[in-house]
Amino acid sequence: HIGTTNSDFKMKDYIWKRRPDGLHILNLGKTWEKLVLAARIITAIENPQDVVCISARPYGQRAVLKFSQYTGSQCIAGRFTPGTFTNQITKQFKEPRLLIITDPRVDAQAIKEASYVNIPVISFCDSDSPLEFIDCAIPGNNKAKLSIGLLYWLLAREVLRMRGTIDRNVAWDVPVDLFFYRDPDEVEKAEEVQAAYDEPTTSWGASDAVVE
Repeated sequence: HIGTTNSDFKMKDYIWKRRPDGLHILNLGKTWEKLVLAARIITAIENPQDVVCISARPYGQRAVLKFSQYTGSQCIAGRFTPGTFTNQITKQFKEPRLLIITDPRVDAQAIKEASYVNIPVISFCDSDSPLEFIDCAIPGNNKAKLSIGLLYWLLAREVLRMRGTIDRNVAWDVPVDLFFYRDPDEVEKAEEVQAAYDEPTTSWGASDAVVE
């Protein structure tokens, strides 16, 4: 819910207040309202494959992959190829009915192309995000890896609840950690430490045992 020091005038309704250090605090009540609205829009799409989730920001790539895995949508994690929605000759050409964007500033090319072919756009928006061509803005911190993961986890859970896949009265058994970005170097170090613990250790004196 912590925004940036800058703010866009269109995001004024979603900002609760400004801290003494200049950072804007987003209204979590509005965030939840727009999350539920976005989940209703996604649920209204009959074929989940008609929804495309996009994140060029590295912190959001794991989140969109996991979101797509659990909701059945398509995803573009990494660089967005220009012409994906407008140039029918390209191999990656797609005709989705709905876009989900992680950051309007980083994923501006996808939003621009969506506006050409009338594709509605849902986007996570920080206090300084531009809202041009965005149909449903979800206020939230779209720059921190933990925040991005949590937002996508909440959205995926609400979509599955509305579809009736999971019970609303039962906690979702998928941990939110799966949606968080993991640094490759940290993962490699963790695997090395785990491998060191898993190495079999020979007991003292085992080689000196007398065989009768």
